[in-house]
Amino acid sequence: MLKIVTIIGARPQIIKASAISRAIKKYFATQITEIIVHTGQHYDPAMSQVFFEELLIPQPNYNLNVGSGTHGVQTAKMIEGIEKILIKEKPDWIVLYGDTNSTLAGAIAASKIHVPIAHIEAGLRSYNKAMPEEINRIMCDHSSTLLFSPTSTGYNNLMQEGFSANVTQKASVNAPHVYHCGDVMFDNLLHFSTIANRNITLLHDLKLKPNSYILATVHRDSNTDVPKRLHTILRSINTISLEHNLAVVLPLHPRTRKILAQPQHQALMSELSTNTHFHIIEPLSYLEMIAIQHNAHIIMTDSGGIQKEAFFFAKPCIILRNETEWTELVTCGMATLCDADGDKIMTAFNVFNNKKITELPNLYGNGAAAQFILGKLLNQQ
Repeated sequence: MLKIVTIIGARPQIIKASAISRAIKKYFATQITEIIVHTGQHYDPAMSQVFFEELLIPQPNYNLNVGSGTHGVQTAKMIEGIEKILIKEKPDWIVLYGDTNSTLAGAIAASKIHVPIAHIEAGLRSYNKAMPEEINRIMCDHSSTLLFSPTSTGYNNLMQEGFSANVTQKASVNAPHVYHCGDVMFDNLLHFSTIANRNITLLHDLKLKPNSYILATVHRDSNTDVPKRLHTILRSINTISLEHNLAVVLPLHPRTRKILAQPQHQALMSELSTNTHFHIIEPLSYLEMIAIQHNAHIIMTDSGGIQKEAFFFAKPCIILRNETEWTELVTCGMATLCDADGDKIMTAFNVFNNKKITELPNLYGNGAAAQFILGKLLNQQ
């Protein structure tokens, strides 16, 4: 029986892990045992526990409860806790997702005691090392034994960094295997989208019609912690709403809500409150988020995952950053980089507001990425 330890800590990782857990249960229940470790990086129930319940993910076997803190403090606590669990459980593999502090901690802890690493979402690059996530993903990739890239762009990035596509020997940290496998988030979309649209009442509750509103999310500290950037983004969205008579749905990340409650944002919040079409709401569950994305007109976000989900639903995406790890979205014309630039946001909206979307390229696989990944892990026995 193959034993894997899955490390999760942030909302997107919990969602991605559901695809792997579901595939184990459906296809590999007699071959793979999964131990789930929640670092507690996202500790708010609205950003964590609700996803386990909604997506029917097995409850974590361990929770490190690290909570918030500086990057160093948070990562150090995770490394210590993960190392103890790996020594106790003696897994065949540790499975890591994406680019958070939980990812980095898992990579450091495992590599030091020679537990082989499988990295899901390998090869993504923004080419901006000022982003903590960029450092995390690079360090994880270069300590992994199996690297699973969701896109051809990510795969090619790894080839350019010195990885080889022609390794014939058994995979090891010195001879890693790299795969273009498709995206586990696309697996989830295919599995959950019908359920979400059938059961979610959010549109009715907010009195929204399909394709008649902007969905916006803002949570990155590069935006939230710089008042000028945050004000420019939210005022630009509000102006578009008023000029085009479009509703806005803004689910607020807990830390963004805390920041907006500070005195320097009082005038901005008062301004937004006068627009009855501007809906600032609590964080959404995964199924609620799928439903609200599926029915949006345009999506504006600084989230990497939501950029990609917008594409899944054929929704144009205005990226509130000056770079993206999902470069293929910009290349194919379904997303544009606007940063916190009001003029760029307005221009992008005008372009996308009149955009006719026809056929989209197949960028993220066939919806069976999780099964492929688990098959490759088994092949290494």
